[in-house]
Amino acid sequence: MIRFYNGRILTLKNGFDIIDNGEVWVDGNRISYVGKERADHAEFTFEREIDLNGNLLMPSFKNAHTHSAMTFGRSFSDDLPLQDWLYNKIFPLEDLLTGDDIYKLSKIAFLEYLTSGISACFDMYYFPENMAKASVDMGFRTVMCGAVNNFKESVPLLEEYYNKYKNYDELISYQLGFHAEYTTSEQIMRDIAKLAEKYEAPVFMHSSETMSETQECIHQYNKTPTELFEKLGLFNYGGGAFHSVWVCEDDLDIYKKHGVYAVINSGSNCKLASGVAPVEMMIKKGINLAIGTDGPSSNNALDMFREMYMTCVLQKIKTKDAASTDANEILKMATIGSAKCMGLDDCDCIDVGKKADLIVIDLMRPSMQPIHNITKNLVYSASKDCIKMTMVNGKILYENGEFPTLDIKKIYHEADKVVKRITE
Repeated sequence: MIRFYNGRILTLKNGFDIIDNGEVWVDGNRISYVGKERADHAEFTFEREIDLNGNLLMPSFKNAHTHSAMTFGRSFSDDLPLQDWLYNKIFPLEDLLTGDDIYKLSKIAFLEYLTSGISACFDMYYFPENMAKASVDMGFRTVMCGAVNNFKESVPLLEEYYNKYKNYDELISYQLGFHAEYTTSEQIMRDIAKLAEKYEAPVFMHSSETMSETQECIHQYNKTPTELFEKLGLFNYGGGAFHSVWVCEDDLDIYKKHGVYAVINSGSNCKLASGVAPVEMMIKKGINLAIGTDGPSSNNALDMFREMYMTCVLQKIKTKDAASTDANEILKMATIGSAKCMGLDDCDCIDVGKKADLIVIDLMRPSMQPIHNITKNLVYSASKDCIKMTMVNGKILYENGEFPTLDIKKIYHEADKVVKRITE
């Protein structure tokens, strides 16, 4: 077992209260004790006892939308509009990628997630066998999402992947999904809806990311993307819409009706000038919310602190109200909300029996002092610099700036060879 003691514990089980002089025990990959320091701890044998020295132990962040292997495109095609960036820069390089490339490129993203306190990602990309292997080899948690469109993969393949990977490993799961309305035919979407009905499963996709995408969908179908998905039966068992920038109140009523998650990607949407999602309106309507970074070729960072800050303050600009959007709601989105969106109900908070996906926040960093309100500080002033430790499934993968179980020089070298091959 591993014992954390002498710290502040933010469980997020019932709100944002913090346990002072708290203690958490991890037995294998599960949490076995949460509460005040135990006087009888000496009666137990621990593999390691970690003195938190007053620092904060809390649930890890979950990245609810990304394309991990797109590290190949980081800063390769910046300062372009979305369609130009996607069709003229990214798609041509993607055509050159192999499964082994995906394995090597994804590892770079996993390292970056860990430095940001992210223990799990919701990854939409290709070659799931290689993605799953990279994740398991590094000890990282990944939920994979189908990426069917008119050019890659197919509905039969999606069903095969769903059955193969939904229980592939304790670190791996799979959800039904397709790329987007504008890249996927109506017939393919109808067939995916049949799969959702067959398995009573949620469906995830990019949706309403840009104004032009939404307007063209209305022109073609006389419906918004959200209205179209509901008509086709894609949301009958819930799911999630990545981005959800150009949504109206009627769209959000559909989200509410079906329990659909709006997965917000503020950094990418700003960089590509796609717009600002109406998060404050979503909060008021009780919409399920989560946060993702999007991929490293469109963000370009995989930094949950930056995403939380931007998501929160952009609402104040959008609504012209500094009182808009409580930072605690944003913190909830990045932890509990993202976990539940991804189907990770067993590691959403700190509680006995939950999986041990935990992070330690260094409260001695200048940005965290003085301590008036820790949870607000996490959103407004904290940064990756504050992450002292990231634990995934009961194992410490990142601690004090080091990756104790990983050969990062080898990871960097192998990824660099892939990038040089496809860009040259």
